Amino acid sequence: MALLNILHFPDPRLRLKAVPVTGVDDALRQLLRDMFDTMYAAPGIGLAATQVNVQKRLMVIDVSEDKNEPRVFINPVVTERRGEEEMDEGCLSVPGFYETVRRAEWIRVSALDADGRPFELETDGLLAVCIQHEIDHLDGKLFVDYLSTLKRDRIRRKLEKDARHETASR
Repeated sequence: MALLNILHFPDPRLRLKAVPVTGVDDALRQLLRDMFDTMYAAPGIGLAATQVNVQKRLMVIDVSEDKNEPRVFINPVVTERRGEEEMDEGCLSVPGFYETVRRAEWIRVSALDADGRPFELETDGLLAVCIQHEIDHLDGKLFVDYLSTLKRDRIRRKLEKDARHETASR
């Protein structure tokens, strides 16, 4: 079990756009296992590779209550969206903050699984929101980008202050 370092906003590496995965091998599957370990330990329900400073288009998600439904999405693409809903979102890269974000209510996503096999999924609710949130990470976008400049700046200042205090206390 390897826990990876999660980048925190406003780290500029969170703004990098991930590149498509060209092949699934044992090293990639190990990265996925490490990402699940990191996500569960955080604790969280989703983690994109860009959040752990890996610029590849892959993400892991588990929105189940018992944390027993791990899902892998490699090169995910939302191919269809319907409706709109608002949901409170948090983020492992923006710890301690939860804000209301508007996203598609229902989505169809296509991706590859951990063995490189293509699949399609139609979903709504929390899983749809989580998929959209993690794909945003792969595109260099954070949930704070949906907020007003005032709220985003307040969050950034607070996290920068916390990081300074953490560094000073070491």
